[in-house]
Amino acid sequence: MSAGYDPRAVANLMLDEASRSDLRLGHIQLQKLLYFSHGIHLVQTKSPLVSGYFEAWQYGPVHPTVYRAFKQAGREAIQFRATGQDPLTGECRRIEDVKDSEIVNLIRRVLGSYGSLPTGRLVDLSHAKDSPWWYIVEQGRAGVAFGMRISDSVIADRFRHHKVSVGPEPLSGEPLDDTPFA
Repeated sequence: MSAGYDPRAVANLMLDEASRSDLRLGHIQLQKLLYFSHGIHLVQTKSPLVSGYFEAWQYGPVHPTVYRAFKQAGREAIQFRATGQDPLTGECRRIEDVKDSEIVNLIRRVLGSYGSLPTGRLVDLSHAKDSPWWYIVEQGRAGVAFGMRISDSVIADRFRHHKVSVGPEPLSGEPLDDTPFA
């Protein structure tokens, strides 16, 4: 199983593609769209889209690295791209772009299905009963979740419980079959 791309690079790609489609994404939207993209990629390829992990936060799954990279946008649409930092010099550096056409197409597909949904609807989708986020929150209530991390194994196992599939348009309320996002 591969380690996945730098989540900031995929977030930058998502912001670039959203901009090309005249979509303005805020922080919460970016997090949910990244999470859906990661889950779809994980289910389809059995490998993670992004490195690191998602955590179960109040408004759904959040990738801490992406949160730190874009938190300065606050509630406004994100108008900048994440950068890295050279560990030796501390200087700001550009993050390498994701150029894989399959990943670009996945991001376009997710944006086409979910990119124009209101933030509240994206949060509702990420909170679906039996979804990875829901499962971890329920485990936390029982006192058995460690740091509220949503592991890739939980995402792969439970992602089918989201109530929509990715297609040309959102399919609200339609349950997924055993081959989600095909």
